[in-house]
Amino acid sequence: MIIHSASFIKSSTTLKQCPVSVNPEFGFIGRSNVGKSSLINMLTGWTKLAKISGEPGKTRTINHFLINGKWFLVDLPGYGYARVPANVRAKWVSAAREYVLGRENLICLFVLLDARIKPQKSDLQFMEFLGLEGFPFARVFTKSDKLAGISLEKSVKLYDEEMLKKWESLPVTFITSSAKKKGRDEILDFIEESINNLSKRV
Repeated sequence: MIIHSASFIKSSTTLKQCPVSVNPEFGFIGRSNVGKSSLINMLTGWTKLAKISGEPGKTRTINHFLINGKWFLVDLPGYGYARVPANVRAKWVSAAREYVLGRENLICLFVLLDARIKPQKSDLQFMEFLGLEGFPFARVFTKSDKLAGISLEKSVKLYDEEMLKKWESLPVTFITSSAKKKGRDEILDFIEESINNLSKRV
């Protein structure tokens, strides 16, 4: 897929505030400081589309970006560690879950995982929630350029082993690096294929 255009449409704090649309949507979510904004900018080719900050928890709303005038890329609030009160962080998680369960045109959720750190409880719990709800999602390991090949393989294997304690099979997985644009074509091809499959069913 070639990205011709990408534009910010709206920020929302609740599902009801999200733009009315039948266009397919693909959400991106992960723990605070996982590199979500960098990944979104890398995928779209617009370096300032999503705001990048060294401060964890920068994304606090549901942000819709229209891509090629045909589909939405949705930047969701992070979960896990952030320098905000626990009740505020809980509201972010609640809004994200409400969106996932209630947004009918959401096709897939990309769950971002920092390849440098061991499996986190918040990540595993969120993916388990998606699995129990039967919602399609993909794992996206970020910051892979920070690890050597063997270390990266070990990191992914740790997640596989941990998830297979409860899962019968593993979700689609992407290895990415925003700095080196690794995984860009694979994710965009996956999105394009998902949109094409959707149009065939309509």
